[in-house]
Amino acid sequence: MKGIGTDEDAILMLLTARSNDQRQQIKAAYKKAYGKDLVSALKSELGGLFESLIVALMTPPVSYDASQLQKALKGAGTNDEVLIEIMASRTGEQIKEIIKVYKKEFGGKLEKDICGDTTGHYQKLLVILLQGSREEGVDESKIEKDAKDLYAAGEGKFGTDEEKFITILGNRSAEHLRKVFDAYKKISGSDIEDSIKGETTGNLEDLLLAVVKCARSVPEFFAERLYKSMRRAGTDDDTLMRIMVSRSEVDMLDIRASFKKKYGASLYTTIQVLLTQTQSCYQPSTGVSVYFTSGFL
Repeated sequence: MKGIGTDEDAILMLLTARSNDQRQQIKAAYKKAYGKDLVSALKSELGGLFESLIVALMTPPVSYDASQLQKALKGAGTNDEVLIEIMASRTGEQIKEIIKVYKKEFGGKLEKDICGDTTGHYQKLLVILLQGSREEGVDESKIEKDAKDLYAAGEGKFGTDEEKFITILGNRSAEHLRKVFDAYKKISGSDIEDSIKGETTGNLEDLLLAVVKCARSVPEFFAERLYKSMRRAGTDDDTLMRIMVSRSEVDMLDIRASFKKKYGASLYTTIQVLLTQTQSCYQPSTGVSVYFTSGFL
């Protein structure tokens, strides 16, 4: 970054070849050596999507999740896709850490801010997920009852008992829910997802479906999210970037495998083709190369 111009490739290769923990150490060493904040320096040298990606990579994972939620909630309107994605996919411990960091960095309570932007059963399920207190393990004595209760709350009656869906899907462990879904299919002859689609609408439907998909397989959930982000009219760069950054050190290899199995193409190739087609939207020497040389794929 010294002098006129910026060696973007050097920045790219250095930062993407390191773990987030190592980047935090580099950030601290940079400030000690040069008396400047590395992230601020990077912002002054870069621009566009490449800047956004590099800054995201320099942010600790919990702080990144907290910042994405704050961004989704601030101002007019709410980015429900971000709320649903994060709240449905993070573990209870991760959610508790996000709440702490959110309060420290943004001076507010996450639950209060979510309640201020949401309503009804959708809000109630978000608040339950915010508690980060899912039951552990599998309770064999509850599997059949939970499946029957879900059926009775939806397909088995006129109208829908949303409360029952929220209570069971919001509080049981993923392992337990997978067994409940199997039992539900034996009772109703259809998947729980079909019942949710037929009985609920809007944000509640989207959140319930996300919870179910994450209970079945978190990598498959993100593989689907990535696919959809690249199959709209114009790429959803925010979603693409958010998932690549937040899952790169968590389960990216599993996401790759799920993507290949579900869509018959490698995630690497799909992003390569996408960025080649939209190269004009990216800065020279950064856009197409970012994901390929980063170690993400």
